[in-house]
Amino acid sequence: MKQRKIKVNDIEICNDREITYIAGNCILESSAVVYETAKTLKRLMKGKKFIYKASFDKANRTSINAYRGPGMKEGLSLLAEVKRKLGLTVIIDVHEPGQAEAVAEVADILQIPAFLCRQTDLIVACARTGRPLNIKKGQFLSPWDTVNIVKKAESAGNNKIMLTERGSSFGYGNLVVDMRGLEIMKQETGCPVIFDATHSVQKPGGLGHATGGDSAMAPVLSRAAVAVGIAGLFFETHPEPSKALSDGPNSIALRDVAKLVNIISKIDETVKGKKK
Repeated sequence: MKQRKIKVNDIEICNDREITYIAGNCILESSAVVYETAKTLKRLMKGKKFIYKASFDKANRTSINAYRGPGMKEGLSLLAEVKRKLGLTVIIDVHEPGQAEAVAEVADILQIPAFLCRQTDLIVACARTGRPLNIKKGQFLSPWDTVNIVKKAESAGNNKIMLTERGSSFGYGNLVVDMRGLEIMKQETGCPVIFDATHSVQKPGGLGHATGGDSAMAPVLSRAAVAVGIAGLFFETHPEPSKALSDGPNSIALRDVAKLVNIISKIDETVKGKKK
């Protein structure tokens, strides 16, 4: 199938073009943490295609007592400020149909979380904004099931759709990645396919009161996924993962990002050649 090309600002996202990096904090914490992360990533990604991500709310935390974020109003204000001051392209999660239009005023790309990927009203509302969508494949779906998700977005007149692989449930409290799924989604939909390296190594509810993870495996899976030939690599990072307010166990330390990006870019170039 012909592979779609999605243009976001000056970034062209496509499975057979140079890889795009989507990276940032799992959740918006203090302004200091957000700016440190965003500034460092911008510097490390110089010359690369880079999109900054962060969530203003994590509506699916394990515990009722877990930190969810600053909320939509405060979170969008901070993200708009970071975007403006640093000149970044930004992707933001949307959890409810009523949030779509407000988020689209700030975000360059709207992202639909994996647990919500079959929510028709949410997909249609996001698609109607006209913004590109990144839809994460649910842990409970096969790769060919994503065809129906894409059709939901297209029904609203939007064909700027990306799909993200983030692992599949493997028993209780564990995920596994079937690399065949990346190629299947490419061939079945033609959509740019992203690999979510850090959510794929989560251990959902693994700590009882919180989700665990194995961040050491994120670079390993990243290398394998990029060797398939995909549009982008998604990962969460933090200056001090042990102190992160969400997804610390599976986040990549900010100090290790440069090494990861260097290796991934070399693999990507080997697979595709120099295709901007």
